[in-house]
Amino acid sequence: MSRRALASALAVLTAAAAGFLVAIAMAPAALAAGTGTGYLRTSGNKIVDSTGATVRLTGINWFGMETDNKTFHGLWSNNPWRNQLDKMASLGYNTLRIPYSNDALKSGAVATGINDFVNPDLAGNSPLQILDKVIAYAGSKGMRVILDRHRPTAAGQSALWYTPTVSEATWISDWQMLARRYAGNTTVIGADLHNEPHAEGTNPNATGACWGCGVQTRDWRLAAERAGNAILGVQPNWLIFVEGVSCPSGGLSNVWDGDPSNDESCGWWGGNLSKAGEFPVRLNVANRLVYSPHEYAISVYHQDWFDEPDYPANLPAIWDGFWGYLYKQNVAPIMMGEFGSTLADPKDKVWLRELMRYTGTGVNGMSFTYWSWNPNSGDTGGIALDDWTNINTEKQAILQPYLIAPVGGGPTSGPTTGPPPTTGPPPTTGPPPTTGPPPTTGPPPTTGPPPTTNGPLGCQVTYQQTNAWQGGFQGNLTVRNNSNSAINPWSVVWTWPSGVTLSSGWNATVTQSGTTVTAAAPSWSPSLPVGGSVTIGFTANGTATAPASVRLNGANCTATA
Repeated sequence: MSRRALASALAVLTAAAAGFLVAIAMAPAALAAGTGTGYLRTSGNKIVDSTGATVRLTGINWFGMETDNKTFHGLWSNNPWRNQLDKMASLGYNTLRIPYSNDALKSGAVATGINDFVNPDLAGNSPLQILDKVIAYAGSKGMRVILDRHRPTAAGQSALWYTPTVSEATWISDWQMLARRYAGNTTVIGADLHNEPHAEGTNPNATGACWGCGVQTRDWRLAAERAGNAILGVQPNWLIFVEGVSCPSGGLSNVWDGDPSNDESCGWWGGNLSKAGEFPVRLNVANRLVYSPHEYAISVYHQDWFDEPDYPANLPAIWDGFWGYLYKQNVAPIMMGEFGSTLADPKDKVWLRELMRYTGTGVNGMSFTYWSWNPNSGDTGGIALDDWTNINTEKQAILQPYLIAPVGGGPTSGPTTGPPPTTGPPPTTGPPPTTGPPPTTGPPPTTGPPPTTNGPLGCQVTYQQTNAWQGGFQGNLTVRNNSNSAINPWSVVWTWPSGVTLSSGWNATVTQSGTTVTAAAPSWSPSLPVGGSVTIGFTANGTATAPASVRLNGANCTATA
């Protein structure tokens, strides 16, 4: 990132008859409608199914498998994992993009942060076994799955597709393993090769991912060809999703002249495909390439174009230049792999409405997977609220007109709304780790730090007890920054009565001294923007008690119901 930083009934019946034996042997295939039937391929700028019908993927990201938990986040909540997929499908999300790290694929990898009282069928499962179950159930809902290699390790994202500890060979062999594992399962439709390749260093000493520079160790276009062709060599039916870079040169640039096609104009991490027309990704199997840019709003980073006098009229030209031209010129389909915002800034609401309008309506529009389902996405929040059950209706209302629900997408495993249970035993595998997940919501800026000044403070706090049992309880404390400037780093302090002691915490570094509890900003999300909020989760021993005297960086917070 820079500072700019659905053929006919006959066809359905024919396909169903032809695939009947396969369907009973494999995980249920997606049905005709929003996600089509059989494996998918491309035709010009369209994604089509095995009958030739146009498909539009309107999906969502569910992250966690790329973090230290090595599995989906929210499995610690009181909402069973199947219910969460039921809700996604019923809302109209027909595709699930699943980020992972290579750490989660290792032999002996352990999935943590699972409430096995609510999800007993996941107890003792490896990350890959849980992934198998999620894919199988998503397929039964008519959903499709895209696998996203989000990070080489759980430690964080990388500019390049390899690191000193995870080689290109490991990257490719792990992809081939996954392609073989899900061979014949038409729920899994493809590979998003590497998340958000981006620039590093400064010109002329660029060390990050470039596009079309010809340097084997840095040219993301050439690496995408190597990995994509290796995957197609073992699974020729998959789509290959290729993200952009941030700066075509691979080095940081401060250039922004209103022209995204400028060689040194930088965009969001993974969002710059301005050179893909000149230097296209060449795959050995035709009709498999989908370009997959990322696009974010002010809650992630305040790009200069958000402040231009013709905003938001300037946005379509920016999108055209970075990636939209590939779709408009019928070069290849676009599947926007990530986009999102907290919507705290009024400009972000305008941005999201304009972006969705730009993608088009109906089945012929561009495909996308929204970031994210997870409420614990630090700089965007989620479609799910903090209880992992109820929904952010403001975001959903903007997205809803563009969603094409999968066939069979209604709930099948019980209610998916209403509050979680407030009694019962605590999770037997414990809450998520106290160190909290690393960042998962898009890139930090590649040029210029976010604002760090701390102005006059004001804050608002909401507390929700999410569970209780004999001798302990679990809760979420949400603190909103109502001051006139970003707070960096943020810190939340509260008190508990004597006898209440912290057991674990997440989304912050949570510690206790006497009756005072401090939740310090994690290194992966130190800044709290104006209007932004953070939710600190914890479990504690003792009588269930709400945090008292909550303060944000020393300022008293006003409690809300």
